[in-house]
Amino acid sequence: MVACVAHRVHALHVTNNMHTMHVRDLDLNLLHVFAAVHETRNVSRAAERLALSQPAVSHALTRLRLALHDPLFVRGSGGVVPTPKADRFAAQVVQALQTLDVALNETERFVAARSARRFAVHMSDIGADEFLPRLMADVGRSAGGICIEASQLPPEAIAPALHDGRLDLAVGFLPNLDLSGTESAVLLDNERYVALVRRGHPLARRLKHREGLAQLEFILVASHVEPARALHLLGLASRVRLTLPYFTVAPAIIAKTDLAMVVPSSPAERFAKRFGLAVAELDLGLPPITVTMHWTWRHANDGGHRWLRERLLALRPPRR
Repeated sequence: MVACVAHRVHALHVTNNMHTMHVRDLDLNLLHVFAAVHETRNVSRAAERLALSQPAVSHALTRLRLALHDPLFVRGSGGVVPTPKADRFAAQVVQALQTLDVALNETERFVAARSARRFAVHMSDIGADEFLPRLMADVGRSAGGICIEASQLPPEAIAPALHDGRLDLAVGFLPNLDLSGTESAVLLDNERYVALVRRGHPLARRLKHREGLAQLEFILVASHVEPARALHLLGLASRVRLTLPYFTVAPAIIAKTDLAMVVPSSPAERFAKRFGLAVAELDLGLPPITVTMHWTWRHANDGGHRWLRERLLALRPPRR
């Protein structure tokens, strides 16, 4: 496999008049810089992803420009624009780096029962409630030394954290995640939105109709944007009485008040059982949501990472 990698990386050569450049003449770190700038279209964002200073990235690009006899990137709106030669070069660079990464990691043997590895996973609090209890029970039985570090990052920070290795996995409803260079698998499909109210709520029987919905007062969870969008489109934004950063405390508040909350159906059913609440089916005009697990290609063949993905996939409920 290493010989194959060497062959494919040596294929990265550029002919300019009578000049031919081989990989032995090039610092391979420059290729990582080039790939990051090409993907982000921005020198500053590439520097952040690579944990380098902006001058260091600019210096690396200068070296690569001289080596390839091409400007590679020119200034554009909000960043840089690759030249045609840079676009052609990028396809070869990404393929070569991926192949090299696979070669370096494919021999790693992961033994879960003897591992003390730490995995960093992005999950919303509602996703953690869905998966972490069962995941940790499974991990505790088969891999007691494994540590899971769950966090909830701002949406715009998830893709950079995946790409620079600060995150192993991102789990959730992430429709705006930059999918370039990532792989994914569905964990929950066709989750519909419902209203959660206390049992015995005076409007509970009228919530199948939008007229009843318009009489409710709501809790809004800032970390989940779709319900906020739906309430705005329905003209109900003024009916929000409480805004919370996370879902955790909301069911206990609903149990003590006449406030309602729009939430996906699976967590709504769990909250209803725990807190004595009622789930009301309603038409908010929102499409069903899909909860997906995302990771980068760099982790695709990592033994430990594959083990964790398989644990999560095993927790998927049967299709309805």
